[in-house]
Amino acid sequence: MSTANLIQALDRFDALPEAVRLRERSYALLAASGAVVDVGCGAGTAVAELRERGVRAIGLDVDEGMIAAAAERYPAADFRVGDACELPFADGELAGYRAEKVFHSVPDPDLALAEARRVLAPGGRVVLLGQDWEAIIVDADDMAITRTMIQSRLAAVPSPHSARRYRNLLLDRGFRDITMEVHTGLLAGDLALPLLTGLAEAARATGSITAARAQAWIAEQRRRAETDRLFCAVPIFLAATTNP
Repeated sequence: MSTANLIQALDRFDALPEAVRLRERSYALLAASGAVVDVGCGAGTAVAELRERGVRAIGLDVDEGMIAAAAERYPAADFRVGDACELPFADGELAGYRAEKVFHSVPDPDLALAEARRVLAPGGRVVLLGQDWEAIIVDADDMAITRTMIQSRLAAVPSPHSARRYRNLLLDRGFRDITMEVHTGLLAGDLALPLLTGLAEAARATGSITAARAQAWIAEQRRRAETDRLFCAVPIFLAATTNP
């Protein structure tokens, strides 16, 4: 998917009422009085919203195309290319760290959290949000094939279970007083099709299902979308804590 198409899909998802509420919840939990970094900022939506709330937010993303798009959208904001496992900040420089839908794509989430703790001042806040890739729920005629596709997709995600591990990862890095919440994102219609198509194509690519079965499953989901019968639920885990 091109950067432009990905941004368009993200914009549609970010506009969902439940997505808006979840971001608002993350901002309330962040509650930082100094500079904060939004890791994996994408096209900059959260950075812009935080700035509107008077927060000195810095957007960081490993994707140069995303950073370019974010800077074009919000030229007054601070966007930088950078890696979650090698943050371009000094020790104790930041008051807040936010990462949404990032840790599943990081090969070593523990290293990313080590970096988060390094750059946070004492009392700095951490807020993590992410989906559990194995817990995706999809309505389909053939549930056995659907389960096979979800399991197959896990192999292509560097850290597919990182969200369910947030609390333990934070504990391992010395954080305490961790709060955990679970929210469910509901996707219907053609909004879910890129995710579902990706599941089928990944399973076909690994040989878990045949090309014919993948095409038939995708066609079924498209019919469901056209007739308002598509259903996809994605559990989102939200963790928050304070740097000791």
